[in-house]
Order: sequence, then structure tokens, then C-alpha cells
Amino acid sequence: MPNPTAAMLVIGDEILSGRTRDANMHHLAGELTKHGITLREVRIVSDDHDAIVAALNALRASHDHVFTSGGIGPTHDDITADSIAAAFGVPIDLRADAAALLAAHYEQQGSEFNTARQRMARIPDGATLIENPVSIAPGFTLGNVHVMAGVPSVFQAMVASVLPTLTGGAPLLSQTLRIDRGEGDIAGPLGDLAAAFPDLSIGSYPFQRNGAFGSNIVIRGHDGALLSAAMTQLRALFPEPATE
Repeated sequence: MPNPTAAMLVIGDEILSGRTRDANMHHLAGELTKHGITLREVRIVSDDHDAIVAALNALRASHDHVFTSGGIGPTHDDITADSIAAAFGVPIDLRADAAALLAAHYEQQGSEFNTARQRMARIPDGATLIENPVSIAPGFTLGNVHVMAGVPSVFQAMVASVLPTLTGGAPLLSQTLRIDRGEGDIAGPLGDLAAAFPDLSIGSYPFQRNGAFGSNIVIRGHDGALLSAAMTQLRALFPEPATE
């Protein structure tokens, strides 16, 4: 049975403008791989209500899970929660349990739980909260959509909260072999190897070092024995010294 699939929706003008480098996709991909959930697609959209709704509806219809990052803070441009509610066609309002968490947090800090901060307690109807041990403000899950903060430390904490609640499949295994030849020299035999092992993913990732060309060949799959057999054949095809 194939592993569950996932997509990621990265939300924020700062990502598209190049002001902020996204680190969350890299983290999520690694964690999903270990959990046996296949990340199939990543989209980046601006802080635009209609763009978020359209992208979310497309992704949640075609994947088992959707993870979003960004746009659930206290400022006017944090519109993700409202957009998620619109995509699902449900109301959104201040939620008592989320508000209680935030009120206690800001009281302990000696800060006011003002109107702006109360925005972070607005949760769509029917959602369950995602714990945030870093800054308290919760994310939420609605249907198959998991809505998380954009700040990497908070995003990572929310991923750690959500993943144990999801059913995964077989972890994706991989082995790598460095071959000090250009891709044009290895493409034919590599294609034949891929055809001989259709249940594995075999990728070539070229590099250039000190003027010489080479490729890292990465073999991925869920069957460890099959993966090792393919790697044995790969080494036999290119027996010159290589580095794993």
C-alpha cells in the first residue's frame, strides 16, 4: 500500500520577495520522510486571500495532508486563518481555549493581551489546536490541513506536535554513490539500471569540483534489500574509486 501523500503551502510576501529564505520546507520534507509520508508538492503564495483559498482547495483535494506555514500572527497581513475558514466554508471567531492559553502567557510576561494578540486566538469552527511550546500561540488542524506558524523554531515545534497524531507508512530509505564522471558518460547505464528497478527512485545530482565533473547518484526506496541490490549493480557498472 502506498504511503500517505502531503503538500506544503508556504504563505508570505516576504518569501516571494526574497527578503526571507524559507527553511520550513527543508525541515518538513525530512520529518515527513522519516514518518513515511511522501511530500509531493510545495507551493508558495502571497498574502492574498483569494490566492491562499485557491491553492489550499487544490492541494487538499489531491493530497492526504496539507501543511501550511506563515500568516497566523497578530498583524493585519496575517490572513491565513481567515483564508482557511473561507476555503472550508466555516465561521471563524475568538476561541475560548486558545484565548485562555494566550491570556495566561501574556499575563505571566507582564504584557497586555490586547486586540492584536487576540487575533491569534481566532480559530475556524471545527478545528483542533496544534500545541506551540515555543511561543504559546497555537496552530490548528481542520480536515486534512495543518496550519502552522512561519517562524522556523515555532514551525518545527508544531510539526513535532502534529506528526505523532498522523498515520505514516514505510520510511523512505536512501543510499548515495559519488561517481567522478560527467552525466553524459553515465546516463545510458544509469537509465538501464532505473528500468531494471522500477520500484526504486534513482536520481543523478551533478557537481563540478576543481574543474572536474561528477555526479552523486541517490537511490531511494522502501525496500532495503532491493535498494542494496541496486546499489551493488551500480558499483559494478562504475567500478572506479567512488565515494559514498
